[in-house]
Amino acid sequence: MKPTFLNHKEPLLTVMIQTKTPESAIETIRAASAEGADAFGLQVCRLDKQYQNRETYERIFSELNGKPIYVTNYRYGNNEGLSDDVLADGILELARSGATLCDVMGDIFCKHPEELTEDAEAVKKQIELIDKLHAEGAEVLMSSHLFKYSPPERVLEIALEQERRGADVVKIVTNALSPDEEIENLRATAMLKKELKVPFLFLSNHLHRVVGPYLGGCMWLCVHKHDELSTKSQLVLRKIKLIKDNFQCNIE
Repeated sequence: MKPTFLNHKEPLLTVMIQTKTPESAIETIRAASAEGADAFGLQVCRLDKQYQNRETYERIFSELNGKPIYVTNYRYGNNEGLSDDVLADGILELARSGATLCDVMGDIFCKHPEELTEDAEAVKKQIELIDKLHAEGAEVLMSSHLFKYSPPERVLEIALEQERRGADVVKIVTNALSPDEEIENLRATAMLKKELKVPFLFLSNHLHRVVGPYLGGCMWLCVHKHDELSTKSQLVLRKIKLIKDNFQCNIE
């Protein structure tokens, strides 16, 4: 059966990989698999340019042993300065190489401060890209990184628009700078669970990253360990696995 990020009964422990070489990526996959990772995420913009090719992707993916892989091809890192059309071609190549879930930025083809373009031509191109990814057998996640607090109603608005454009999974990243904002992010999570027809990944910081999947989020984004390239707000696998294994929260 083909790996998938869809229709799981419990949130997945997804280990994100930000590294320069395929050897390091493979080392992380092996080590995190032994510690109980359910899935992996490869942030291609961190790979050295010489490794951003189908041969390398297939080599890395061959180590997954049936686990699904989420891939991103963002504008930063070694991708800085590349056009969005080039980035789109790159995500298609990842799909052709066997990636399970491909990240389409919500403002690809027309940059926007909330990473959700409203430009009609750009939206048309996004939908066409999503159709091409589906034709390659890939699942599609659309992402919007706001990196600021946003009210629950706006979070839901973004999520519904991502869903409308054809995303199989929606992803929104905000922030919280006070307990009140953290509570509002939990309320937004409950709204997403109620209103969306597709799985979602809604992230902010602090408590929300731990609790969110218990309230309906489809995965925890983890790291095997923190290093100079890792996202510091992402949870360490062995620590969140202890919580998952020892704390049950069956909120429907």
